[in-house]
Amino acid sequence: MKKITALFAALVLLLGLGTSALGAEETVTDPSGAEITVPEKVDAIVCLAPSLTEMVTALGHGEQIVGYDTNSVGLEGLDPDVPVFDLVEPDMEQLAALEADLVLVSNMSLYDQQSPFRQLADLGVCVACVPNSDSIQGIQDDIAFVAGLLDEEEAGETLVEDMQKELDRIAGIGEAIPEEDRKSVYFEISAAPYLYSFGTGVYMNEMIELIGAENILAGQEGWLSLEAETVVSADPDVILTNVNYIDDPVGEILARDGWDTVTAVAEEQVYYIDNMASSLPNQNIVTALEQMAQAVYPEYFAQ
Repeated sequence: MKKITALFAALVLLLGLGTSALGAEETVTDPSGAEITVPEKVDAIVCLAPSLTEMVTALGHGEQIVGYDTNSVGLEGLDPDVPVFDLVEPDMEQLAALEADLVLVSNMSLYDQQSPFRQLADLGVCVACVPNSDSIQGIQDDIAFVAGLLDEEEAGETLVEDMQKELDRIAGIGEAIPEEDRKSVYFEISAAPYLYSFGTGVYMNEMIELIGAENILAGQEGWLSLEAETVVSADPDVILTNVNYIDDPVGEILARDGWDTVTAVAEEQVYYIDNMASSLPNQNIVTALEQMAQAVYPEYFAQ
């Protein structure tokens, strides 16, 4: 515990937040590389990314959220009666009227440091950008940064510690799976005809590796548009999907023309993974990780 506490404190210091970020107004560098002025006290927060909204609520500041993006609607701990904003093109006049102390955005809505949030910064609003991280370590760093902004270093440390315990537990089981039992996996995040997935350099690929499986696209890098033939020829043992915009994503995959020869389809090894838990880079990826582990290796991860 002492080691984790020391490491977390060091991380907060490296992120430029000090040991008590809100003791006085100060200038720090956010994860996007921009210098921002952190207010002495944060009473009103706007979150324009669901991943950040879940971080803020997990850190105990859901009641301070006075506005959030449409993708965050329905998340636990939010006031349903506050203003809701488009994630990509939020209404700046409406945002300014909220007089928030802190506006948290991701790279989904921050085009650059001048637009579209320059006018809010000119009004004295602290706009912090936390780009979607591509690694699990990056996600944990983001939790530390947001916790520092809210003067919640201890809560942030606990969040990261709990997350790491679950990662370590699953990784320990995954590492012990015999080589002959290891499976290949295709994880689909956009359904036919516009197939989309990922290779290395993405935290979801790390998750596949942690459970002891192999991503069929590990030879490529980043987020990927695919042809169906690529998946069929790779012949994955298991197919996972977090597609949530069609009624039956699993049934749609099982019924695809030309996919009947794929092992995962022939053996009906196709499973749905919670979309929000898997697609939002925050502490809740461990929920998706557990689902993935039980889907791919039920004999090793049975609860």
